[in-house]
Amino acid sequence: MQPKNLSLILPPHVAVIMDGNNRWAKKENLPGIAGHQKGVQRAREAVEFAVEKNLKTLTLFAFSSENWGRTDDEVNLLMKLLAHALEEQVPNLIENKVQLSFIGDLLKFDEDLRKKMEKAEKLTVCDKEKNLDLVIAVSYGGRWDIVEAAKKIRDLNKDIEINEELVNSFTSLSSFSDPDLCIRTGGDFRVSNFLLWHLAYTELYFSDKFWPDFDCNQFQLALDEYSRRQRRFGNKSNFEVT
Repeated sequence: MQPKNLSLILPPHVAVIMDGNNRWAKKENLPGIAGHQKGVQRAREAVEFAVEKNLKTLTLFAFSSENWGRTDDEVNLLMKLLAHALEEQVPNLIENKVQLSFIGDLLKFDEDLRKKMEKAEKLTVCDKEKNLDLVIAVSYGGRWDIVEAAKKIRDLNKDIEINEELVNSFTSLSSFSDPDLCIRTGGDFRVSNFLLWHLAYTELYFSDKFWPDFDCNQFQLALDEYSRRQRRFGNKSNFEVT
């Protein structure tokens, strides 16, 4: 147990796989839309909590490449929720000095929604003081990200050395540091094609709570666990020569 007066080591960049909306709704005997609506509320609270804790970056996995395979009714509902959330939350982001960015295969969205996303990004640009970078991964897949980076390198048509730094520079998250902590809710123990390139040395935290039940207290538990971890990045060990 940590001493109460010991300052927690906070992860500068936290990524979250927000899973369990539908299962939460089923558990509560509510329609599926209720789970997604509650999930949006939790996402807003997570952003506020990240600002309060002085985190640098929060990346939320909102809609995966595979999610396009869900029913048309659910996909259409999720698109409407995203559009509504943008209209409702952008003023709060501006007030709290939170800069919004989207990553993913955005061309799959209809033009109207893409324009709303672009507008939200422009409106939240922080020229001076910034409290948080909020990255929303939509229509995103880790394999897609790596393939797209490879295509961009191929299109350079230059005889250059291909190394990790070059590949990273063409990934969706290249403007940000790799996540220090990745939280997955919903009780499953996998990363589900999320940020495959960037999670190489990220600390993983799995919660059995569905995303709509993952409140600030649960978020704090994840930060507490992170502070107890010893990150070695493969170059440190406990080996001793006797």
